[in-house]
Amino acid sequence: MSAEAADREAATSSRPCTPPQTCWFEFLLEESLLEKHLRKPCPDPAPVQLIVQFLEQASKPSVNEQNQVQPPPDNKRNRILKLLALKVAAHLKWDLDILEKSLSVPVLNMLLNELLCISKVPPGTKHVDMDLTTLPPTTAMAILLYNRWAIRTIVQSSFPVKQAKPGPPQLSVMNQVQQEKELTENILKVLKEQAADSILVLEAALKLNKDLYVHTMRTLDLLAMEPGMVNGETESSAAGLKIKTEEVHCQVCYDLGAAYFQQGSTNAAAYENAREKFFRTKELMAEIGSLSLHCTIDEKRLAGYCQACDVLVPSDSTSQQLTPYSQVHICLRSGSYQEVIQIFIEDNFTFSLPVQFRQSVLRELFQKAQQGNEALDEICFKICACNTVRDILEGRTISVQFNQLLFLRPNKEKIDFLLEVCSRSINLEKASESLKGNMAAFLKNVCLGLEDLQYVFMISSHELFITLLKDEERKLLVDQMRKRSPRINLCINPVTSFYDIPASASVNIGQLEHQLILSVDPWRIRQILIELHGMTSERQFWTVSNKWEVPSVYSGVILGIKDSLTRDLVYILMAKGLHCSVVKDFPHAKQLFAACLELVTEFSPKLRQVMLNEMLLLDIHTHEAGVGQSGERPPSDLISRVRGYLEMRLPDIPLRQVVAEECVAFMLNWRENEYLTLQVPAFLLQNNPYVKLGQLLAATCKELPGPKESRRTAKDLWEVVVQICSVSNQHKRGNDGRISLIKQRESTLGIMYRSELLSFIKKLREPLVLTVILSLFVKLHNVREDIVNDITAEHISIWPSSIPNLQSVDFEAVAITVKELVRYTLSINPNNHSWLIIQADIFFATNQYSAALHYYLQAGAVCSDFFNKAVPPDVYTDQVAILCQFLREIDYKTAFKSLQEQNSHDAMDSYYDYIWDVTILEYLTYLHHKRGETDKRQIAIKAIGQTELNASNPEEVLQLAAQRRKKKFLQAMAKLYF
Repeated sequence: MSAEAADREAATSSRPCTPPQTCWFEFLLEESLLEKHLRKPCPDPAPVQLIVQFLEQASKPSVNEQNQVQPPPDNKRNRILKLLALKVAAHLKWDLDILEKSLSVPVLNMLLNELLCISKVPPGTKHVDMDLTTLPPTTAMAILLYNRWAIRTIVQSSFPVKQAKPGPPQLSVMNQVQQEKELTENILKVLKEQAADSILVLEAALKLNKDLYVHTMRTLDLLAMEPGMVNGETESSAAGLKIKTEEVHCQVCYDLGAAYFQQGSTNAAAYENAREKFFRTKELMAEIGSLSLHCTIDEKRLAGYCQACDVLVPSDSTSQQLTPYSQVHICLRSGSYQEVIQIFIEDNFTFSLPVQFRQSVLRELFQKAQQGNEALDEICFKICACNTVRDILEGRTISVQFNQLLFLRPNKEKIDFLLEVCSRSINLEKASESLKGNMAAFLKNVCLGLEDLQYVFMISSHELFITLLKDEERKLLVDQMRKRSPRINLCINPVTSFYDIPASASVNIGQLEHQLILSVDPWRIRQILIELHGMTSERQFWTVSNKWEVPSVYSGVILGIKDSLTRDLVYILMAKGLHCSVVKDFPHAKQLFAACLELVTEFSPKLRQVMLNEMLLLDIHTHEAGVGQSGERPPSDLISRVRGYLEMRLPDIPLRQVVAEECVAFMLNWRENEYLTLQVPAFLLQNNPYVKLGQLLAATCKELPGPKESRRTAKDLWEVVVQICSVSNQHKRGNDGRISLIKQRESTLGIMYRSELLSFIKKLREPLVLTVILSLFVKLHNVREDIVNDITAEHISIWPSSIPNLQSVDFEAVAITVKELVRYTLSINPNNHSWLIIQADIFFATNQYSAALHYYLQAGAVCSDFFNKAVPPDVYTDQVAILCQFLREIDYKTAFKSLQEQNSHDAMDSYYDYIWDVTILEYLTYLHHKRGETDKRQIAIKAIGQTELNASNPEEVLQLAAQRRKKKFLQAMAKLYF
């Protein structure tokens, strides 16, 4: 070691191991001491805190000289910060359990996106379109990590989260929490939209039969070097941390099982998939054993999933001897609730069903009863009574639900059933003294809680009561009941008015909050809130559930209401109504909104108009999801209300963008073009971008077909969309002094963002409008100078053929938008031949010829009755010709060149019967003779010898022969692809 190196080593070792708290970040960054820090037994800050700090520093926006906020600069410091965050995650071996537990959704999303970026996953490419078998191992592993996290996050978001008790309100903290909450919701929305693709990616991963590798700190360092210094090591099969195939499959099977299980609540067939994946996970865990370092699965949770799947999807081997779980589940699915009650009564004797399972059954039935199934009220009481007796026998307290169901509305049938359950749940000859004491105390408490003496005497005269209580105890209890002054029962009379609901007796706050979360009955919600506010004045009950979401544009007005009860009630009614609308439970949404409207009308004209707007949006959704799907036009009253909303000019009314968006889409979908083109007030066109866009779309559709000079609106629409798809360019001087161009992806030059335009288009269903907007984007795609294969579209000729400033258009975003629009339009109508041709052209332009041929054939099939009729010439143009002889002028040069190729398939002679051009057949005969292929030459000669191909035949006969062969050939091709 040189003297200089020794001095440097000594200086390093003399530095303190733990830097001051204020400078630890810069210390790690500048001194490159990350690895040394992570090797400490208990590093402070912890690794996950380092990830958060590194990414927060790297994502800080910058401020230019004009005090304008700019995106985070892509400089060396920020690149190092991102690399350090990735290296910390690599130190943790990319364990999602650790990362998910300690990092928020936005931070982990940023981290995994950086992993995708550094693993050379092409930006803008859908993971589902990538072939994992052909990718480098680290790239494939990065894609799997991201998609595993995506579906795990979706599953986790479906679980209820207990809301933390709010501390003293701090505006800065509340703003930060709200921002993170909104960001998390946006990420979740994207993940849920991509959930189907993520599942397909993971299913494809189960077909991999090779080990994968995940980045380590060393491979990340190599990637950070100059490309020439890496020598390809990071892409070789031996770079990074090796993850065995079995371990990859095990983790993926478990995550897929959880995703399928979550989907089972809305799609019962998904439970089958979940069961298959969970049991495969168990098999793989048995194969791997305890030696695995990377396969981290909660075995208790897996066992619970498997047990649940056995109940939900009993296998053939267990069908003969069903467990109590399976019996209960089968009875619930078939509606045999009386059998469930009998199983629960018998279980009070055997204690085989866990209490949590019995409670979950009761919750499920309560939810169904609250949704309007009144026939379940009696069943709910009986199940609750069974559960209560089980609780008593095991020494637990009586639930609030039982007290409410029995004491608020007692009757003879309830008392009879309760005594039956008690009698059948205890064997007096074998029961212990403590068990008998529990039952006796329970019956005494029931008597003390009843108002009507006839019900008390029903219990006190029952054989079980007489056996359990001594004579002196019974006489004392009866005397107490006779001397007791009667109390008023608040719930004897039926509730008829929203404002006349009395508050019931005081109960546990936690139980009431649970009921508040479950209830969708506005009258019941109000009653619960009255009871809660009677117990405490310190709580804000609108924060009970983090699932209660009210748009920020409304929440400021609502939270400004001074009366705390009214504030909670308005917030919760609106949040529940919006949620019901999202899940398409429109009847309950209407009830909740109507109650909220009635409430706010008394004191707030502003909130009254807000509720009227939301009820209009709800009515639009109700019609579109109901009779609107069958083509029934909306009532004139609804159309008038939509016009009224668009023309509304009330000041200071908080407005949601989505309402205007839906209103304009509604008018376009129901062809109200006359109003949009001629009757829209001028101020609307200036102030509402969606109205402006709708007016241009309606006018363009109205002018079709028309002369070129009448297409001024088409040009206006073109210019608006070009502006939306343009990027704002910024110039930046680099370290070498050269000026580089930075493109801002989401431009603020247009009337709206491109993402907002795409969201709006996906609300449209009218075929002509969709065709027009699709042809516009196709034309915009074709305008770029480096395009090789144009995409064709209907009405494409109405758009301008050039753009003055090509550099300003983000053509990458345009290409992505075209693909998204075609995917959406085909989901609306998969049999629209012009949309199918566009999809085929896209695949052809990206060299995916097999997929292109599939869609070309499908387009021809849908417009020719599966090729039983001639395909229209505007569908199969010369650009879409499948064989050289399909062209109007046969391309012999290409045909002969193709036939001379040596890589043609051996079975090509089976297609000679589909060739009708004699010249091509004669060339084939010559070619086979030259090659010495006697058998194939005879097949070609036989094809020529068919009488219908004789050149002396009339033209009609020759054309008929050609049409017949076209039909047979296309049908044969279609059978290969469909």
